[in-house]
Amino acid sequence: MFSGTVTQSDIDAAKKLLKEHNQEHLLKYADELKPEELSKLITQINNIDWAFNDRSGNKNHNSGTIEPMDAHLLDAIKDNYDNYTFIGLEAIKAGKLCLLLLAGGQGTRLGYDKPKGSFNMGINKDLFIFQLLIEHTLDVVRLADTWIHLYIMTSDINHEATTAFFKEHNYFGYNSDYIHFFIQELNPTTDLDGKILMSSKCSIAMSPNGNGGWFSSMNKAGLLDDIINSDLEWINVFAVDNVLQRIADPVFLGATIANNKMCGAKVISKNAPDEKVGAICLENGKPHIIEYYELSDEMKNQTNPDGSLAYGFGVILNYLFPIHRLKETLNVKMPLHIVKKSIPHIDDSGHLVEPDSPNGLKYETLALDLIHEMDDCLVFEVERSREFAPVKNKTGIDSVESARELLVKNGYDL
Repeated sequence: MFSGTVTQSDIDAAKKLLKEHNQEHLLKYADELKPEELSKLITQINNIDWAFNDRSGNKNHNSGTIEPMDAHLLDAIKDNYDNYTFIGLEAIKAGKLCLLLLAGGQGTRLGYDKPKGSFNMGINKDLFIFQLLIEHTLDVVRLADTWIHLYIMTSDINHEATTAFFKEHNYFGYNSDYIHFFIQELNPTTDLDGKILMSSKCSIAMSPNGNGGWFSSMNKAGLLDDIINSDLEWINVFAVDNVLQRIADPVFLGATIANNKMCGAKVISKNAPDEKVGAICLENGKPHIIEYYELSDEMKNQTNPDGSLAYGFGVILNYLFPIHRLKETLNVKMPLHIVKKSIPHIDDSGHLVEPDSPNGLKYETLALDLIHEMDDCLVFEVERSREFAPVKNKTGIDSVESARELLVKNGYDL
């Protein structure tokens, strides 16, 4: 009945596996598939981490006492600027730092169906997001007179386009020997009842496993051995959508080292209690980040004696992590966060449905949960007008428009 690389025993084993997890519908169309299509589907089934549903929303630490957390403020950083810069640059020159760019997203919310990093922020000339981030990094490369390894996490939907874009633009002047691309791992999507969705009769509807999945994805891509067995000690993790952020910042690295902190998180002073940035705090004495939508009204509006917000420091997804500690977290099952999304899928009749409202669930790990695996954290305040220009929307707040205004204010010719 079946030929090619798929045997009847393969199919029987897949059916047994699916029955155990109440997902038998994934092989509903098996009899209609070509051997290569069936092989693809069974490979997907066998690669599913079936713990994804069990871990959803479950914290790998106990919720407890939440308290505000002190930050290393702008004035203190300014007072120690030269010392921090020296310490950070010496570490970079000694090859202690590598970089990780989280670039798996598309520019869908910008009305752009290509990798977000390839979006053109220029008006009268080309000025791509990737270009801006590379140029920020090159500032430090020139200062330290050494190349820094840059890892770029793509997704299955934008990997080829991203690598081709960098090659087309000659890596924007960066040494291509020091740029390493890898693809983010995927999790299955489900309907609201937990049934796995299919994108076609031979393919499961998969979704990237969130911005916290980068370390396990690097491991799966075979990149960790070289990092762990090298002199590297720190990894600077940052997101693609902040076009003003300072990368490989020697002041940030130097401050984290000088203050003997296990990790570091760049933060801004929130401009309003309900600003949509995660708030850094302490949970049971350990660093913790609460997403803006998880903050209670009481916490949002709580103030210090001087009138400032008690939970007033928002993270901007620019972190420093110690590589030795991250290696230990590979054995820690990070919590999966459930996100409601509109997910294209085939219905019971095998017809493609493109919903216009949330119909399913995506399961993601978040980088903020890695912070909680650290013993302590340097909360490093930055000037938002100089380092925070997120590009999340086409217009309005945190948009292409607002980011362009900030670029101009910082001396960029668009």
